[in-house]
Amino acid sequence: MHIPSGVQLSIYDASMKYQAEKTPLIILSGKEYGAGSSRDWAAKGTALLGVRAVIAESYERIHRSNLIGMGVVPLQYREGDTAASLGLKGTETFDIVGLGRERAKEVKVTATGADGKKKEFTAIVRIDTPKEQDYFIHGGILQYVLRQLATSKHAA
Repeated sequence: MHIPSGVQLSIYDASMKYQAEKTPLIILSGKEYGAGSSRDWAAKGTALLGVRAVIAESYERIHRSNLIGMGVVPLQYREGDTAASLGLKGTETFDIVGLGRERAKEVKVTATGADGKKKEFTAIVRIDTPKEQDYFIHGGILQYVLRQLATSKHAA
């Protein structure tokens, strides 16, 4: 469903509408997000749909890394938190504060409902290695490699 219009659309059509509106998307998930789909094309599809963050209870290890490679930030609920326990429905708008060039361990997430009520919670940033941080800062592995190539050509 497209928010705020309430129009039901296919995932692709909703994605295109959000992208035309320049609205980045977030996925709220349960446990083992990405299980069974750890191939890189699954993360490519997520990124192509305009998803910029996933907040999950846990991740399939390889898929988490593939998300970072596509410029999608994997966030994890703190122990005991879930979308349901936090009262999240997926119709809120989200603000994520604390991501940047420095390797953050946690971020503050504010979910604002249509009624203006805010729910704040802390999420764990699942960018686990310095190399993954480099990929994320550059918007994904492709952009990272292209910038490395461009820099090395200028240095030569």
